[in-house]
Amino acid sequence: MRPLIIGVAGGSGSGKTTVARRVADALVGAKVAFLDMDAYYRDRALSHEELRHLNWDHPDAFDLELLASQLELLAAGQAIDKPVYDFVSHRRKPVPERIEPVDVIVIDGILLLVDERIRSRLDIKVFVDTDADIRVVRRIRRDVAERGRPIEEILEQYLTTVQPMHLQFVEPSKRYADLIIPRGGDNAVAIDLLLAAINRRLSDPRP
Repeated sequence: MRPLIIGVAGGSGSGKTTVARRVADALVGAKVAFLDMDAYYRDRALSHEELRHLNWDHPDAFDLELLASQLELLAAGQAIDKPVYDFVSHRRKPVPERIEPVDVIVIDGILLLVDERIRSRLDIKVFVDTDADIRVVRRIRRDVAERGRPIEEILEQYLTTVQPMHLQFVEPSKRYADLIIPRGGDNAVAIDLLLAAINRRLSDPRP
């Protein structure tokens, strides 16, 4: 049985990870693996100052070849060693995370629907659509609390790369979505509809 692969995309701070986690937690009785696209940032041996000026929201910042190949392996029922990314050092940790074959794979990421190689491996494509002011506030709170970054640096990055890349890549990619969820994890009705669609797919025999 081929696993069902669900992709949850959306802008930074949109609530896509919350949606993905709630979907994964609600699938009781199924073996579920959760993948984060952020884990596939390219490993870069650069100074802190050089890293500050990288465009982390461009598709080139991600190792999309590795992500596509690992999704293909999981779809074929094989285990993978998923990279683990450290946002403080901006490097991959030396020990990857072993992901064994499962029934359902849930993956989230800002650019998940941008690249055709990734899209083609997703059975259900979701886009979480949240207002820009809410997204930027959530991003500030997260980066200060979890990544120890100063507010000035966060705002500079948002204005120079995050916002332009959202308009160029993330926002247009929602046309590929099967389901658009407004308001992110707060939209219980939309999440229930998504879960109903997933459960229907799981109940159907697939090669």
